[in-house]
Amino acid sequence: MSLLTDWTDTHSKKFQKEVLTFGHDLESTGLFTDEALIKLLEKHPSEQLDVCSMDENPDPRYPNQFLTGDFRGVPGETLLAAAKAGRIWINVRKAMNIHPEYKSVLDKMYGNLAEKSGCKVYNANGGILISSPISQTPYHFDKTQTLLWHIRGKKRVYVYPLTQKFISDENYEAIITNALIDDLPYHSDYDKEAIIVDLQPGQAACWELNAPHRVDNQSFCVSVTTEYSTRESGIKNANMIANAALRSKFGASPSYSDDGELKRLLKSGLGVALRKMGFVAGNNAPDMVKFKIDPNVEGFVVPTEPYTRDF
Repeated sequence: MSLLTDWTDTHSKKFQKEVLTFGHDLESTGLFTDEALIKLLEKHPSEQLDVCSMDENPDPRYPNQFLTGDFRGVPGETLLAAAKAGRIWINVRKAMNIHPEYKSVLDKMYGNLAEKSGCKVYNANGGILISSPISQTPYHFDKTQTLLWHIRGKKRVYVYPLTQKFISDENYEAIITNALIDDLPYHSDYDKEAIIVDLQPGQAACWELNAPHRVDNQSFCVSVTTEYSTRESGIKNANMIANAALRSKFGASPSYSDDGELKRLLKSGLGVALRKMGFVAGNNAPDMVKFKIDPNVEGFVVPTEPYTRDF
């Protein structure tokens, strides 16, 4: 039986081309109940688990940036309670790949998706997001194709036009070449041009590759977020690396949208070479812990002097 509950030919035509929602039945697997999530949090490798809160005094251009928390020694039951009650956002990274019971579901999800859409997918990774009622995901874009499979609670997703106003080539290049940069600069008036999707349990959403977006929780939420590379994403990312080098080293003003297919292919080869040569920053900067989880305080968050995460 398919995990996709309402896929039609219209979905196939719009898939990966525009904002799209469709139904799924991940809840029926039993892997996303409180009991199942507590067990998952207890056994998941700590280096693949992020427990975050939101900056209360952010840069207005980059609101809702996440702060890293120390969760060592905290039981899974307490982490789940913190997500339900406080300003906590938990990313169980690659949970859908690491644990066999979840991996079998991921394989079925993408097997059904490939069968229905006719699109072959590559190296799909899946994480589980467990987040508080007031959590907000910052304005950003994804470097690969992404789907959000919502399971519990209510989320509001804002998806913005894929234009220079909302994601300039310069900002794309800065993010693709620097592992320290994640979010795009945001202005509240952007929302006037956003497509807004109110996700209910049992709905999934996807959008065009690299479309900027942000997410506001309306309640405690549990979702699966999956990503996979495509030929298009690989060529574009490598192309943007090449353009970043041309812009920074030679003062050029390259434009991905103005390049034809042949020029993009040539530049992507250059981008791959530049990546191998070390032009792209490595992800070796320290992740600074700025709070600890404490079940004895309201909200579960206790600020600390920053220290390097080593767990």
